[in-house]
Amino acid sequence: MKTIIVGDDKVKKVEVGENLPLALIAGPCAIETRDHTMKMADMLHNLCEQLNIPLIFKACYDKDCRSSIKSFHGVGLDEGLKILQEVRESFEIPVTADVSDASWANATGEVVDLVQIPAYLCRQTTLLTACGQTGKALNLKKGQYMSPWNMRNSASKIIDATGNDQIILTDRGTFFGYNMLVNDFRGLPIMKETGFPVCYDATHSIQMPTSQGSISGGQREFIPALVRSAVANGINALFMEVHDDPDNAKSDPATQIDFKYVERILRQAKAIHELRSELFEKYGEDDVK
Repeated sequence: MKTIIVGDDKVKKVEVGENLPLALIAGPCAIETRDHTMKMADMLHNLCEQLNIPLIFKACYDKDCRSSIKSFHGVGLDEGLKILQEVRESFEIPVTADVSDASWANATGEVVDLVQIPAYLCRQTTLLTACGQTGKALNLKKGQYMSPWNMRNSASKIIDATGNDQIILTDRGTFFGYNMLVNDFRGLPIMKETGFPVCYDATHSIQMPTSQGSISGGQREFIPALVRSAVANGINALFMEVHDDPDNAKSDPATQIDFKYVERILRQAKAIHELRSELFEKYGEDDVK
């Protein structure tokens, strides 16, 4: 499996791959204000330092896939990148954000360490190419409509067009009917067969898309159990959207996890990840065909 290095000499680099510590990609869904983003970055940074968990801070400047034009879409490209740059410099941690439009890729790539490609757009050739051309590591989210084995095709588009093979594949659930996402955990080892590290998006996986009219619902109570299952299935990174007051968040209030629960979830995830590594080192990993 490839080891993906996120960051440069100006931040604490995060390595994502097999036989490495479980990495965390976390932050609020959207950049709401400069002060709130800095507050969340400080809280997550301090917690991850305490737990010795590698952190990539995530927050989006433009949520282009919102259900309603009246919904909060973010602070915009220019202001958002300035805020992410300040997070990066203040805490010396890698940062990431969504790129939903090919025209945003160059500017975003100049600031972030990990370019995130939204699940709905994982087959968009122009977008994949633009993101790959940034030269930055990429977090390619599996479309809710995509089979895990077909993610190889999306990754191949990037590699063939740009030569950039620094790719993480993330699962965020699969459509089950119109307003429900479910996780088929067979998808995690299937995606690992591509040779790329695999991440699990715990908070979007419990989303119920547009189930509340013009906004999405969610079932946050299932996040801890799903995280434990995903880590036991061998993920290399964990993605969570985290907020200090999720019910009043400007974006995805039903799916962001309250910060007060994050330490407990991360302690469990880290323990399972380390136990899994110990068991495989002692007994070997089954290869059943």
